[in-house]
Amino acid sequence: MWWGAAIEAPDPGALAKFYSELLGWPIGHEEPGTAILAASQGSIYIVFQQAPGYQPPVWPPVDGQQRPMMHFDFQVGDLDSAVAEAVALGATVAAAQPQDNVRVLLDPAGHPFCLCRDED
Repeated sequence: MWWGAAIEAPDPGALAKFYSELLGWPIGHEEPGTAILAASQGSIYIVFQQAPGYQPPVWPPVDGQQRPMMHFDFQVGDLDSAVAEAVALGATVAAAQPQDNVRVLLDPAGHPFCLCRDED
């Protein structure tokens, strides 16, 4: 059974709060150095862990610099309003945008994530 994913961050509590507000998922557990976000519709979790010496990934990737190792994709109905909401919560829009129906953003810790317009 897949339980979830662990994400390194300089401030796990702050990053958990960002994704909690973005997704509407509650923070299920928090202690020094760790915060766990719980999906409201099941038993899927995202763990945010303290990472000493954390270096944010660079988007788009650049040789010799920290590359993104993974990223989240979120499907949205209205791309413009979803981007505005994410930015209001602390995300930034990445300079490089590879597709018209997708927006790459950076979370407050610098991890890239994608908002993908629902085409149906």
